[in-house]
Amino acid sequence: MVKVGIYGASGYTGQELLRLLIGHPGADVVAVTSRRFKNTPVPEVYPAFAGMTDLGFVDSTPQQIAPSCEVVFLAVPHGEAMAAAPVFLDAGVKVVDLSADFRLRDVSVYESWYVKHTAPDLIKKAVYGLPELYRDDVKGADLVANPGCYPTSIILGIAPLLKEGCVDPLSIIADSKSGTSGAGRDLKIGSLFCEVNEGFKAYKVGSHRHTPEIEQELGRLAKRDLAISFTPHLLPVSRGILSTIYATLDKKISTAGVIDIYRKFYAGEKFVRVCGEGSLPNISSVRGTNFCDIGCVADGRTGRVIIVSAIDNLVKGASGQAVQNMNLMCGLPEDTGLDQMSVFP
Repeated sequence: MVKVGIYGASGYTGQELLRLLIGHPGADVVAVTSRRFKNTPVPEVYPAFAGMTDLGFVDSTPQQIAPSCEVVFLAVPHGEAMAAAPVFLDAGVKVVDLSADFRLRDVSVYESWYVKHTAPDLIKKAVYGLPELYRDDVKGADLVANPGCYPTSIILGIAPLLKEGCVDPLSIIADSKSGTSGAGRDLKIGSLFCEVNEGFKAYKVGSHRHTPEIEQELGRLAKRDLAISFTPHLLPVSRGILSTIYATLDKKISTAGVIDIYRKFYAGEKFVRVCGEGSLPNISSVRGTNFCDIGCVADGRTGRVIIVSAIDNLVKGASGQAVQNMNLMCGLPEDTGLDQMSVFP
């Protein structure tokens, strides 16, 4: 059994990690931390865990919990993970960081969108944890930067066409919609029930912090620098991201031809499901799962391709992908503990 700690376990991401890990046959959760809920049993904060775990939240430092862990998940805000990661790594603990602190390879880009970086040397050692693209790198990593939720949906959505050189990389537009859990558990006016219910709005237009992460990885696939138009929206649902991605085709190709490219690219991938012609994803089909569903349409009239991808922002967009990365880092079957079906309806 891999001894696991969750550093920052009381938010939605930490809670989702715990949900997945207490049912993981190869993991033993030995520590869950929270300053706000220190010395409080987990079920008192999240009643869904009643009868499922006897764990309680502790307010412990990385130095205090590192000796008991083999792997630690950092589920803390951007700027805090960079302080904790070196402590765990120096103690020989593998780290999966769910913040943005190690996702961007250019320190100056990170600092222009977030805060000053205090552990820039570790950025070179970090592996971007999108297993469908970087599986072999993840297997040998001690520090994995778990991708953001929007980037996961967009990168997986357009990767096959960029890799095959089928689209103009400068033409990409990504229009994404997320459930409110993406805003976290802290009180924010914009995510209150009355603000969200029966509403649908765009936010951070042209200024969302996931933009440089998306551009970095799409540029890596296209083998050139690029810029995209990315607009996030807030849906009045708890979970899920639906991304609609538009790009200009560089060659004449049918919808069936596009789908064939996707099925070949993702052949053997457990967690990517490519829809058949005439079918498009729905977030209700991935709710609570680690799947990314992708649908494709080639629009011969406009010469563009439209890709629709759906994920659960808390699972494939965060905690599920983090567990997928842990499995690879620890030599476990990649899908261990991630066999949940969607809860539908």
